[in-house]
Amino acid sequence: MQPDTGPIPAIVLRELGLVEYQTCLEAMKAFNDSRTADSPDELWLLQHPRVFTQGQAGKAEHVLSPGDIPVVQADRGGQVTYHGPGQWVLYLMIDLRRHELVGVRSLVDLIETSLIQLLALYGIAAVSRPDAPGVYVAGDKIAALGLRVRKGCSYHGLSLNVNLNLEPFQRINPCGHEGLAVTSMQKCLPGKVLDMDVIGRRLADIVAVGLN
Repeated sequence: MQPDTGPIPAIVLRELGLVEYQTCLEAMKAFNDSRTADSPDELWLLQHPRVFTQGQAGKAEHVLSPGDIPVVQADRGGQVTYHGPGQWVLYLMIDLRRHELVGVRSLVDLIETSLIQLLALYGIAAVSRPDAPGVYVAGDKIAALGLRVRKGCSYHGLSLNVNLNLEPFQRINPCGHEGLAVTSMQKCLPGKVLDMDVIGRRLADIVAVGLN
């Protein structure tokens, strides 16, 4: 029997606004390296200026024509994706053992389930795919994810397309899949006014509830 370790500390939500990707990457690494067994878990909710990020499995040939958008190498799993204003990014600094998550797959499942639950609140029917991490609407990708686990703790996380210019996705093979179409909540709900702040906080709340 596992010893009683007491209640799980409250998860800290940090709403960080618009943050350069490289700055955020360095901050995530520093947080992960300095945390202790007593450090509370954190969720970082933010947006990035336009950037392509290439994961550890990424291949140069999947970056077709970046143009004026920088390409940054990341230490997360997965391949190339795009971040830009109008897309929520949620980074999960989570101690997997604290939440009894068995490996990164358990965290991936929790993230995908949380995204599907959020989208259902807006009447968007979304699903996950066993062969390709992320969340999809009628075959089009609406949310991506990529994680890194070190010392039993995760960083990086997910991105959800809310109301952003989707054109940059045409400059890459999203997540390494040639011809993969990408969509957004706004594209799924034409004419509907979407409140970015409300969506972001709902997403963070659903993920936090799933962890606790």
